[in-house]
Amino acid sequence: MVKSPVSLPLLYFLLLLSFNSGILLKLANGQVKKWCVAKPSTDDKALVSNINYACEQLGILGFNCSQIQPGGECYDPNTYINHASSVMNSYYQANGRQEHNCNFQGSGLITISDPSYGNCQYP
Repeated sequence: MVKSPVSLPLLYFLLLLSFNSGILLKLANGQVKKWCVAKPSTDDKALVSNINYACEQLGILGFNCSQIQPGGECYDPNTYINHASSVMNSYYQANGRQEHNCNFQGSGLITISDPSYGNCQYP
Protein backbone atom coordinates (compact mmCIF):
# COMPACT_ATOMS: atom_id res chain seq x y z
CA MET A 1 0.00 0.00 0.00
CA VAL A 2 1.29 3.44 -0.84
CA LYS A 3 1.95 5.75 2.09
CA SER A 4 0.87 9.36 2.11
CA PRO A 5 1.45 12.25 2.55
CA VAL A 6 4.82 12.63 1.05
CA SER A 7 7.94 14.42 1.38
CA LEU A 8 6.10 17.71 1.14
CA PRO A 9 9.15 19.65 2.35
CA LEU A 10 11.07 18.29 -0.66
CA LEU A 11 8.35 19.35 -3.10
CA TYR A 12 8.07 22.80 -1.50
CA PHE A 13 11.85 23.12 -1.71
CA LEU A 14 11.82 22.19 -5.41
CA LEU A 15 9.02 24.63 -6.06
CA LEU A 16 10.89 27.37 -4.23
CA LEU A 17 14.01 26.62 -6.25
CA SER A 18 12.05 26.80 -9.48
CA PHE A 19 11.17 30.41 -8.74
CA ASN A 20 14.41 31.54 -7.07
CA SER A 21 17.12 29.67 -8.92
CA GLY A 22 19.29 31.48 -11.40
CA ILE A 23 20.38 28.13 -12.79
CA LEU A 24 18.10 26.86 -15.53
CA LEU A 25 18.55 23.70 -17.56
CA LYS A 26 18.28 24.49 -21.24
CA LEU A 27 17.54 22.22 -24.12
CA ALA A 28 19.82 22.20 -27.16
CA ASN A 29 17.52 24.68 -28.93
CA GLY A 30 17.77 27.13 -26.01
CA GLN A 31 14.39 26.32 -24.43
CA VAL A 32 14.21 25.92 -20.66
CA LYS A 33 13.67 22.30 -19.59
CA LYS A 34 10.35 21.77 -17.76
CA TRP A 35 8.82 18.95 -15.76
CA CYS A 36 5.31 18.17 -14.54
CA VAL A 37 4.74 17.21 -10.91
CA ALA A 38 1.72 16.83 -8.65
CA LYS A 39 0.77 19.84 -6.55
CA PRO A 40 1.64 19.14 -2.90
CA SER A 41 -1.93 20.00 -1.85
CA THR A 42 -3.48 17.28 -4.04
CA ASP A 43 -5.51 14.69 -2.10
CA ASP A 44 -4.82 10.96 -2.36
CA LYS A 45 -7.96 10.22 -4.37
CA ALA A 46 -6.92 12.68 -7.09
CA LEU A 47 -3.33 11.37 -7.03
CA VAL A 48 -4.53 7.79 -7.55
CA SER A 49 -6.77 8.98 -10.38
CA ASN A 50 -3.78 10.76 -11.95
CA ILE A 51 -1.64 7.63 -11.67
CA ASN A 52 -4.33 5.48 -13.29
CA TYR A 53 -5.02 7.96 -16.09
CA ALA A 54 -1.36 8.65 -16.91
CA CYS A 55 -0.43 4.96 -16.89
CA GLU A 56 -3.42 4.05 -19.06
CA GLN A 57 -2.56 6.77 -21.59
CA LEU A 58 1.14 5.90 -21.54
CA GLY A 59 0.21 2.28 -22.25
CA ILE A 60 -1.69 3.37 -25.35
CA LEU A 61 1.47 5.18 -26.49
CA GLY A 62 3.59 2.05 -25.95
CA PHE A 63 5.12 3.13 -22.62
CA ASN A 64 4.58 1.71 -19.15
CA CYS A 65 4.75 2.77 -15.53
CA SER A 66 7.33 0.25 -14.38
CA GLN A 67 9.34 3.02 -12.70
CA ILE A 68 6.77 3.19 -9.85
CA GLN A 69 6.36 -0.58 -9.43
CA PRO A 70 8.27 -2.41 -6.65
CA GLY A 71 11.91 -2.48 -7.70
CA GLY A 72 11.42 0.42 -10.12
CA GLU A 73 13.77 3.39 -9.97
CA CYS A 74 11.00 5.73 -8.70
CA TYR A 75 9.22 3.30 -6.37
CA ASP A 76 10.80 4.78 -3.24
CA PRO A 77 9.59 6.75 -1.48
CA ASN A 78 6.43 4.68 -1.77
CA THR A 79 3.94 7.57 -1.67
CA TYR A 80 1.07 8.59 -3.88
CA ILE A 81 2.49 12.03 -4.55
CA ASN A 82 5.90 10.73 -5.62
CA HIS A 83 4.40 8.02 -7.82
CA ALA A 84 1.88 10.45 -9.33
CA SER A 85 4.58 13.04 -10.01
CA SER A 86 6.72 10.46 -11.80
CA VAL A 87 4.00 9.19 -14.13
CA MET A 88 2.43 12.63 -14.63
CA ASN A 89 5.81 13.83 -15.85
CA SER A 90 6.18 10.80 -18.12
CA TYR A 91 2.78 11.59 -19.62
CA TYR A 92 3.67 15.29 -19.98
CA GLN A 93 6.99 14.48 -21.68
CA ALA A 94 5.47 11.81 -23.96
CA ASN A 95 2.86 14.31 -25.14
CA GLY A 96 5.25 17.04 -26.19
CA ARG A 97 5.58 19.05 -22.94
CA GLN A 98 2.44 21.05 -23.69
CA GLU A 99 1.10 22.90 -20.63
CA HIS A 100 -2.37 21.39 -20.97
CA ASN A 101 -0.79 17.93 -20.63
CA CYS A 102 0.14 18.81 -17.05
CA ASN A 103 -3.30 19.97 -15.96
CA PHE A 104 -4.67 16.76 -14.45
CA GLN A 105 -7.87 18.56 -13.40
CA GLY A 106 -5.85 21.33 -11.79
CA SER A 107 -3.57 19.06 -9.76
CA GLY A 108 -0.47 19.31 -11.97
CA LEU A 109 2.31 21.83 -11.61
CA ILE A 110 5.03 22.69 -14.15
CA THR A 111 8.45 23.28 -12.65
CA ILE A 112 11.79 24.33 -14.08
CA SER A 113 13.70 22.64 -11.23
CA ASP A 114 14.64 19.05 -12.02
CA PRO A 115 12.64 16.87 -9.59
CA SER A 116 14.96 13.88 -10.09
CA TYR A 117 16.33 12.24 -6.95
CA GLY A 118 18.65 9.29 -6.35
CA ASN A 119 18.04 6.68 -9.03
CA CYS A 120 14.74 8.28 -10.03
CA GLN A 121 15.59 10.40 -13.04
CA TYR A 122 12.86 12.52 -14.61
CA PRO A 123 13.27 12.75 -18.39
